[in-house]
Amino acid sequence: MSAAREEEVREALGGVIDPELGIDIVNLGLVYSIGVEESDVDIAMTLTVPGCPMHATITRDVESAVRGLSWPREVRVHLVFEPPWSPERLSPQGRALLGR
Repeated sequence: MSAAREEEVREALGGVIDPELGIDIVNLGLVYSIGVEESDVDIAMTLTVPGCPMHATITRDVESAVRGLSWPREVRVHLVFEPPWSPERLSPQGRALLGR
């Protein structure tokens, strides 16, 4: 059941758009991991650059998207910068959207 819930969270995160690039955080490769333990969700993610001025907005949008699902009790977003984000993390769709 955990794998199905992780996929449900990933799909919800696909609706979170990076306000500067206009592409969702999943296709940008910003989501490093999703952990689900019963009704608790832990998300490890990064930003395209440390000190991104939109970090609070993106974090709030991530929490809101996951809380929009019917089952999460706790949602914890952990911003990490190791490994640093790079364009190699883009999905094929993300590359196409950025013209790469």
